[in-house]
Amino acid sequence: MHIKYIAELCQNHLGNFKNIEKMVEECAYYGAKIIKLQYILSKNLSHRPEFDLGINQNNKQIVIKRPYITEYKRLKKLELSDKEIKKFIKCCEKNRVEPAITCFARENVVRLKELGFKTIKVASYDCGSYQLIRETSKNFKNIIISTGATHDDEIKKTFDILKKSKSNFSFLHCITLYPTLFKDLNLDRINYLKKYSKNVGYSDHSSSKGKLRNLASMAAIFFGAKIIERHIRILDIHESKDGPVSIEPKDINEVINFSKLTKSDQKLFLK
Repeated sequence: MHIKYIAELCQNHLGNFKNIEKMVEECAYYGAKIIKLQYILSKNLSHRPEFDLGINQNNKQIVIKRPYITEYKRLKKLELSDKEIKKFIKCCEKNRVEPAITCFARENVVRLKELGFKTIKVASYDCGSYQLIRETSKNFKNIIISTGATHDDEIKKTFDILKKSKSNFSFLHCITLYPTLFKDLNLDRINYLKKYSKNVGYSDHSSSKGKLRNLASMAAIFFGAKIIERHIRILDIHESKDGPVSIEPKDINEVINFSKLTKSDQKLFLK
């Protein structure tokens, strides 16, 4: 089974377009079919006071500590201009891969279409944002939706909206823990998502350290995933926030080669 590999550049480019160009070239070389940015704008960040200090109850973290001012400054440095985003699309086209982007706010849907994207990603926290789903389905040919932070009834409702559209849509299983431990993968969820889409995949947030860095992706393929999404880095693992869950472009090829094995050979490999 041949899979579609999505290389998620996320925030690992650090706002430097030269890093983006190198990531696109290397990810395309090692077999990625879709290369994706995140359209993160500091102006869309909401100030939620509980995150400024975090909340702990009975020695358990209930709300993470993520101060607004610190996060605003971090996101501001990651922003790309419209000119740079158009250059990204051309760079993808030059390397014969599909450019994609994650949209985090309804106000940006039409703008991203105008910039030239045909493939849009909806993050798992927005799978239940029904108006965002409606608007993306009207404006994009391909929609990829993560479901990690979503209840079953929200997935069904989103499916009901999408089946009325002309868009091609895919659901990705994911666990919104960074990194995701192997005991928490819950890959049988892939079979559940097949009720709603023929194109089901897995967004891998497992640790990128050591020889087992691709194990979760390969296990997901064995469970029937046709799409694999993974964060990619070219910088040191500690240079970006998502570095610890991001593999290098050369690691993509191992997953693609695994997908080409027979089911029995995949099983032997995973043992």
